[in-house]
Amino acid sequence: MKPIRCIVIDDEPLARKGLKEYIDDVPYLFFEAAYDSALTALQTWKEGGADLLFLDIQMPKVTGLELLKTLHTPPPVILTTAYPEFALEGFELNALDYLVKPISFDRFLKAAQKAKDYYELRQATEGESNRENDFFYVKVDNKLVKLLFDDILFVEALQNYVVIHTRQKKYITYLTFKSIEEYLPPGSFIKTHKSFIVSQSKIDTIEGNDICIGEHHIPISRATKEEVLEKLLKGRFLKR
Repeated sequence: MKPIRCIVIDDEPLARKGLKEYIDDVPYLFFEAAYDSALTALQTWKEGGADLLFLDIQMPKVTGLELLKTLHTPPPVILTTAYPEFALEGFELNALDYLVKPISFDRFLKAAQKAKDYYELRQATEGESNRENDFFYVKVDNKLVKLLFDDILFVEALQNYVVIHTRQKKYITYLTFKSIEEYLPPGSFIKTHKSFIVSQSKIDTIEGNDICIGEHHIPISRATKEEVLEKLLKGRFLKR
């Protein structure tokens, strides 16, 4: 695997220095650049110029989260901050991990390993279109597990990990919800809620704001219910 090119954005000089030293100590990471503000980063760094972004949340003028929202195609992000209360919003923006300052090297290494797992999965499937295959691999408990699209019932996002529910069992993997969403065939799967993606063929019933698959009840977001129902029922709803 090629080294993962890293960019650090943090307004604290010591934090930038510490993260650079940590990155330099991990063989599969490569320090690309560091910026002292989101505005400076926007002016000099172009999207696609890094594989991994270490991003401080609390910065003057433009916060890390505000920067993340402006990027059209942001790289995978590991958030860094002294304020753990921002963790939930960070994960909703598909951050790989969330490091609370002061950051120990042991905790940094766990976050780096998540990034490594993410890129290993991407490289394992690189060059192959998921439209042409009926399976993919995810890393679960230090092993690669092969999953058939046809076996998946639904996918659930839970903070910094994703649960893939299949006919046989459920698999917990430290991937972002966005990465799973982008890989699943859109003609077969539908996002019904900010935290749920459902296999259309596995739906048993639709009751109010719930989709039922066996004993599972998956919510439909009120904001997108009309759009979700239109996609699900189009050409398939027989009425008198």
